[in-house]
Amino acid sequence: MDGAPIRPGGAVCPDAGGAGDREGPRDECGVFGLYAPGHEVSRLSYFALYALQHRGQESAGIAAADRGGHIITRRELGLVNQVFSENDLRTLAGELAIAHVRYSTTGSNAWENSQPVQRSQGTGGSLREIALGHNGNLINAVELHAELVEQGVTFSSTSDSEIAAALIAAHPADQLEDAIAEVLPKLKGAFSIVVMGRDRVVAFRDPQGLRPLSIGALDPVRPGEPVRYCVASESCAFDIIGAHHLREVEPGEIVTLDERGLTSRQVPTAARRAFCVFEYIYFARPDSRMNGQVLQVARAKMGEILWREKPVDADLVIAVPDSGNAAARGLARAAGIPQDDGFVKNRYVARTFIQPGQELRKHGLRLKFNPLPEVIAGKRLIVVDDSIVRGNTTRQIVTMLREAGAAEVHLRITAPPIKHPCHYGIDMSTREEMIAHGREVEQIAAELGCDSLYYLSLEGVYEAVGGGRETHCDACFSGDYPLIGTQDAGGKFALEQTLPLVRA
Repeated sequence: MDGAPIRPGGAVCPDAGGAGDREGPRDECGVFGLYAPGHEVSRLSYFALYALQHRGQESAGIAAADRGGHIITRRELGLVNQVFSENDLRTLAGELAIAHVRYSTTGSNAWENSQPVQRSQGTGGSLREIALGHNGNLINAVELHAELVEQGVTFSSTSDSEIAAALIAAHPADQLEDAIAEVLPKLKGAFSIVVMGRDRVVAFRDPQGLRPLSIGALDPVRPGEPVRYCVASESCAFDIIGAHHLREVEPGEIVTLDERGLTSRQVPTAARRAFCVFEYIYFARPDSRMNGQVLQVARAKMGEILWREKPVDADLVIAVPDSGNAAARGLARAAGIPQDDGFVKNRYVARTFIQPGQELRKHGLRLKFNPLPEVIAGKRLIVVDDSIVRGNTTRQIVTMLREAGAAEVHLRITAPPIKHPCHYGIDMSTREEMIAHGREVEQIAAELGCDSLYYLSLEGVYEAVGGGRETHCDACFSGDYPLIGTQDAGGKFALEQTLPLVRA
C-alpha cells in the first residue's frame, strides 16, 4: 500500500447512456487540495469533488497521506459516488490530501490518464514522492515529453499532467516550492495545479490565470487549534464542506498549505491576464464566485442585456435547462414577459450505463429533455441557452418545440458565436464542425429551423461579468489567442499520436 495507486477491476465509463452524446463544449477538470490535521481530509475531499462534479465526469481520484508518510492514491473511471466507498475513505486517512475530477482535454479517457498522478524520484533521504492534479492544457506537451523521454524518463499515460509531475518530481531542489518555481516557466498553456508532497500541499496557477483556482479556510475542529486551508477550482467546493472563501490564487502565484498555515510566493507574471470568459457563461456552477462575481447574478444580467440588445414580440420565456436558467429569468424580468418551464429534464440520464439501443435512439434528446405541450402550445417562445457549438442539440430542441405546438421559436444565446477551438483546457469541436464557422447568423437560424436567432455580443458579455478583453481570454469567439504558439498545440490526442498508451 506504500504509494501505489489503488485500482480495482471493472472500470466503467460515465458517458454511456447520455452524457457522451452531448454536443456542447466539454467540461474541463476540477482540482481540490487541503492540509488539515484534525479534519477528515479524505471525506472533505470526497464532498468537495461532489461539488466540482460538473467540471469532469470521466474519472475521479483522491490522494492522501499523513505528515511524513507515504502517499496513497485511489483513482478510477466513473463519477465520484461510483469511485469511492466508505472503505476507500478509511484507507485514504491522513492529514493532507488532493483530489481531482477529470474530463480529458489531453489524452483519452483511460484509467492510466486518470488523476491524481503519482510519481516518485530518487532513493532514501533524497526520495521525492508527489501526487498531482491538473486543470488545463499544456500547449507544449509534445515538446516537453520528447525532452524527458530523451533523458530516460518513462511514462505510463498520455496525459500532459504526468509531464508536469515528472518535471517536478525529478527536480533536484530540496524544497517542493523551489522545484515548482523552477518548473513553472517551462510549462506553456493553461494550468491550475495542486501538488502534494509528504508534508504539504502546494498549488499554483499559470502566469496568465487562464483557469480558475481559489483559496478557502476551514474553521478549527476544537477551540485553540489553528485555521487550516484548502484550494479548489471553484468556491462552491468550500461551501459544501463549511470552508470560507478567502480569495483567488493570483496568476503565477505559488501557495503552500502546511503546518505554518498559508504561505505564498510569486513568479514573474505575464504581460496580460487572460482568464477564460467562458467560465462565467457556462462552466462554473452558478453559486460559485469568480473575480468578485457571483455567477448566478452575472448570468441573469446576460439575459437582461440580451433583451436590451434584441427584443422580440413573444408570449413566454423558457430556458434550456439547466444552462439557460439564470439568463432566462433575467431576460423575462427585463422584458416583462412570463417565464415558465418548457422542458422537464431527466437529471439521471447520465448515470445509466445501458445504451438506449436503436429503437430509442430515434427519440434522441427526449432521453434528456421532455417538452411540455400544455405550457408551450400556441405560444411565441423566447428560448434561452448558453451556447451553440455544432448545432445538433439545438436543432433537436427547436424540432421538439415545434412538434409540441410552439407558434414561434426565437433563440437567444448568452455566448457569442463560437468559431474557434480552445487549446487551454476546454474540449470543443474542430473549427469546421462549428455551425457558426463561415456562416452568418441568418444562415445558422435557417439551419436550426428557428424564427430568429440572436447571440449576446462580446461587449454585452463583458458588461455582465465586469472587466474587459485586456484581462480575459475570448479566443473561442474572437480567434485572438493570448499565448504564442497556440495554433500548433497539436490537439487532444497529440501525445497519443506520438506514442501508444502504455497500459499497466
